[in-house]
Amino acid sequence: MPRLTRKLIETLEPRDGEYSVRDTEVIGLGVRVRPSGVKSFILTYRRGGQLRKLTLGRADEGYSIEEARDHARAALRDVREGVDPQAVKIADRHALTVNAMIDHYMADGPAMKPNKKPSSWDTNRTLFDCHIRPLLGRRLAQDLTRLDIAKFQLEVSQGKTARNIKTGYRKRSRVTGGKRVAALAVVTLGAAYEFAILTDLLKVNPTKGVERFQTIRRERYLSDREIAAISEALAQFEREDPRHAVMADTVRLLILTGCRKSEILSLRWDYVDWDVGCLRLPESKTGAKTVPLADAAIDLLRRRWDEGRSPEPSRGHNSGYTSSEVDRSPYVLPALKGQGHFVGLPHLWTKVKVSADEILRQKAAEASKDPRDVRSLLNVRLHDLRHSFASFAIAGGASLFMVGKVLGHKQARTTEIYAHLSDDPLKQLANRTAARLSEAMRF
Repeated sequence: MPRLTRKLIETLEPRDGEYSVRDTEVIGLGVRVRPSGVKSFILTYRRGGQLRKLTLGRADEGYSIEEARDHARAALRDVREGVDPQAVKIADRHALTVNAMIDHYMADGPAMKPNKKPSSWDTNRTLFDCHIRPLLGRRLAQDLTRLDIAKFQLEVSQGKTARNIKTGYRKRSRVTGGKRVAALAVVTLGAAYEFAILTDLLKVNPTKGVERFQTIRRERYLSDREIAAISEALAQFEREDPRHAVMADTVRLLILTGCRKSEILSLRWDYVDWDVGCLRLPESKTGAKTVPLADAAIDLLRRRWDEGRSPEPSRGHNSGYTSSEVDRSPYVLPALKGQGHFVGLPHLWTKVKVSADEILRQKAAEASKDPRDVRSLLNVRLHDLRHSFASFAIAGGASLFMVGKVLGHKQARTTEIYAHLSDDPLKQLANRTAARLSEAMRF
């Protein structure tokens, strides 16, 4: 048997049947020549008494004989250590891709996570389809490293997955990146890996240990003057169009309860406990929860209940129709059309902010203040009403624990975002205590 060289390999001609020429330098290494003329480096070895063949690669200019010998020596070392390189190659061929792992997670995940909300699954699907699949979908899930995940996060933050495409008549899909989206994508991918590990498909989660981007939370706390301006703007909208009463009461309930927008919009009369004075929500972002109601919120609900009462039939009416509670919408804030709940809040909220901002600046001008020093209300989100509820509670001396209970936080760290707001009440407490101690020291 000759020693394999590039020149010798080039002289090998195809025959009617497949044949191979062995190398004298590395035992088991050879070149296989098929009738089609395709030449490949192969390694022949024994495993468990059986003869196995491992194809190393095409014997062309892109894969040299020296590389084939190094590859063959490494494979023979694996065989001596009890590893079958052919079995590893077959396993890699059928290994789970990131796309397949995501499909498995989205198909079977709801069965393993019955308490996860459909909206959360929708968010996951968006992150998978818009960011994770385009960049990592074809990669083998087991081959990804922490460095791969870190690079993925950086690419998403830099807008590599951003796009703006037409999806239909007058419809477009606008996908943006950014640090917050990139960090959420890493968290979502990590959840898919954890599920694959839980179902014995993988053993390692490469997202663990990857430092995610720190995102700046958008927190806007309203002052007494700003709340008053919003209230005045709501009253103006009601006077201009009585149909805006539902929108106005929606905002008022958000201010008075500290609830999330979805919790108030989907509020049903069945959830109102009049005797105890609370809302018993069967479902929220953190599961079922009880929301204590202030007297002002109860008064608002009673007014809406009375306004929604079915009209009494007129005297002499003989059509057989009698008024019943069936005519009442099950929702506290019913839709202006149809049977559902009110849905037009975001659009009207923008108009309310514009009106409230004008009111605030007008009052500042009347008080001889520079309107430019007035904080704009145009960037206030509906969720900031919930933040403001917490800030007013803490300013009134409430503890973070109690605020978390009212807002329905399951974890204390969720309420800790309001920790800086407790500085003023603590300072007031320190001043009162120091004043008493100072008085005691005067003898």
